[in-house]
Amino acid sequence: MKQVLCYTREPIDEFYYDPKLAYSMHLAIGDNAGDDGTDDAGNSVRRGGSGDGIGSFQPLNHNSGVLFAKATENEDGSLNPKSIQNPYLFVRKDGTFGVAAVRTGGDGEEDAQSAGSVLLFASRDLLEYEELGLLALADEPVCRVACDYDREKDKYIMRWSVKSGDCYQAELEETGPSDQAPRAVRIDNWEWPEVKTDIEGAAAGNIVPVSDETAERLVKKLMPPHHVETIFEKQVTAGSKEQLQQFRARAVYSDGTQAQKRVDWDLEHVDWSCPGTYEIKGKLHQDHFPFPIAEDRADPCVAFWQGKYYFIATNDADRNHTLYVREADTIPGLADADEHLILDSDTYEHVGNLLWAPEFHEIGGKLYLFLAITPDEFFCEESHIMELREGGNPSHREDWSEPRRVVRRDGSELCEAGKTITLDMTCFFWEGDYYVVWSQRQFLPKDLGAWLYIAKLNADEPWKLSSEPVILSKPEYGWANNHTFVDEGPFALPQEDRLILTFSSAAVDTSYVVGLLTIEKGQDLLVRENWKKGNYPILTSRSVEGEFGTGHNAYVMDEYGDLWNTYHARPGIDGERSSGIRRVHFDIDGLPVLDLVEEQDVAEGLAEVDTKLIVSAGSECSAIDVGEK
Repeated sequence: MKQVLCYTREPIDEFYYDPKLAYSMHLAIGDNAGDDGTDDAGNSVRRGGSGDGIGSFQPLNHNSGVLFAKATENEDGSLNPKSIQNPYLFVRKDGTFGVAAVRTGGDGEEDAQSAGSVLLFASRDLLEYEELGLLALADEPVCRVACDYDREKDKYIMRWSVKSGDCYQAELEETGPSDQAPRAVRIDNWEWPEVKTDIEGAAAGNIVPVSDETAERLVKKLMPPHHVETIFEKQVTAGSKEQLQQFRARAVYSDGTQAQKRVDWDLEHVDWSCPGTYEIKGKLHQDHFPFPIAEDRADPCVAFWQGKYYFIATNDADRNHTLYVREADTIPGLADADEHLILDSDTYEHVGNLLWAPEFHEIGGKLYLFLAITPDEFFCEESHIMELREGGNPSHREDWSEPRRVVRRDGSELCEAGKTITLDMTCFFWEGDYYVVWSQRQFLPKDLGAWLYIAKLNADEPWKLSSEPVILSKPEYGWANNHTFVDEGPFALPQEDRLILTFSSAAVDTSYVVGLLTIEKGQDLLVRENWKKGNYPILTSRSVEGEFGTGHNAYVMDEYGDLWNTYHARPGIDGERSSGIRRVHFDIDGLPVLDLVEEQDVAEGLAEVDTKLIVSAGSECSAIDVGEK
């Protein structure tokens, strides 16, 4: 058996770890150390204390939260941010998990909407959580809560303290939301479980035992994998260098996943004209991308078109008034490729100002550029599309059409300029249809924050939708409404059995993060309830050392079948948004891992491989039997 510690963290500051991040449930994993004991209900518990090994817990998910409370929604669609404090993790009757916590306002202030109640969650694996709702307990604000299942009584024993300092206890048949407080008795001299830990900033909650299987899965999902083994065939047969390159090494990672790797072989002593057996050595191929690859470039996107790669991004260097394209034969070649101007704010009368978030997308065999432009201020920013002429070069300005505004299927405006903006429109093909997802923000008569919308696209006229827009996501979690209410920067990653959509949330400062939406194959994309939204972000300022405000990412597959993530981040808290590239790994559930750095991807001590190469074809070698080389 292992142990899981749940806790919140103390806020640090608005740049690194502020209340909307700190006031969420965090998890740490540890061995089954410490005192066995019983609580007042006779249940087996573990209490932390001096000398019991509690400090040996390993924080998961970069010591970041995994469970966040949802915002509540007003009639006009606006959101009220919420957070949690003093979460209490417990094992339910059926062996799954429950969480009871005090709900607060977003920054930890007392929440009038939940005064006298606690917020309940259910989870089967401590990775995915269902917010059940509020359970009324008292007539005054609840400060702390604890809940444990008593097997002898076949009841849940719930204890809580209130603002006045009194403590109460109730026995419940089930743990679920209710606006009727249970019958309770006052209890005296009951001590809350004390947990001590040396985890940075931890405001410790409680500890529960978990199975080795549950603990192993938590580590595999919430810790970045690292390279632990390299596998290559002991013997291969090839008639040329090109044939040899078809053989890939397998890099095995700490979570049991694998990745195919090319090998850079030392073949100086191999004579391809002479059949025989050669002992050869090589090293796993790894492209190196120092961060950043492009300074002052945000919202990057790379496309493969007609045998070449093209890089484009928002240009922060001139306050978003120009768009440049880089062209190269390889993705690494984009890092220092020349830039070619394809659009500026002076070219067309209806452009005039900000040029944002350009993305290349292929539709029906043609290449298009989606982007947001405005002739005026930020409040008039709208999604547009440009078409590359047949046979044109994406880095040639004259080969692109004039930007055309994206409209509804009847030709009417998607939004009223000056009141609502649209931006970050992305496009993808899924199960026979093209779709677009974009970020839309109403400013008047009330700022509702930026929400994600989805609609089908008319492939014959890709500046037109072919269905009505549907709300896909709102910034309901603390990591998404941190400093501002924003969901934006969506990009699709179609898989064989499901569609993955990553998006960015919060303000475009150090709080910027990447979230995750998924939907199973065969389900209607235009039904919001069909999508599953991750409760915590998968890329944050705590994911990779020295990179802050990571977000607005896009994906590209190279000619070798490797998937790359392009993103922007800040090289330091006060740094400018700049572009980076990192290989996308996939975890045990086939979901993207965006924080696998190069040192974890290929370990230096595991990069070398060797094998026996059998040269199978070629001319005779002076009638001499080559044998072992």
